[in-house]
Amino acid sequence: MKKITLLLFLALAMASCKKEPGVGGDASIKGQVWARDFNSNFTAFIGEYPAEDVYVYLAYGNKDGYDKRIKTDYNGYFHFDYLYKGDYKVYVYSADSTLTDLNNQVAVVNNVTIQARKEEVDLKRITIYN
Repeated sequence: MKKITLLLFLALAMASCKKEPGVGGDASIKGQVWARDFNSNFTAFIGEYPAEDVYVYLAYGNKDGYDKRIKTDYNGYFHFDYLYKGDYKVYVYSADSTLTDLNNQVAVVNNVTIQARKEEVDLKRITIYN
């Protein structure tokens, strides 16, 4: 009887553990980064194309900084796998098209909430400027 009670207690304790956002789950986030090229003062459009070999950052929850970083493939696609339910930030750096940032670089941020255990969130296309 004591063993059954102990097993029942352990099962309830494990079931009540809340998983924080991060790696270890069955959900994923995917998308494509698309680049638009302009001249240096953004007055003339040059062209657009899939942004290959560009870093995409993933931050878990409301933390500062990033937790995971990957590069896009040759077609600009990225995929973050094995995520738990929760809130995430996906961001990519872009040239500043307003020409107001001293570094000429801004983050393009997408806030994402994974609500289901095996959900796949598709951000479709994230546009950056070069």
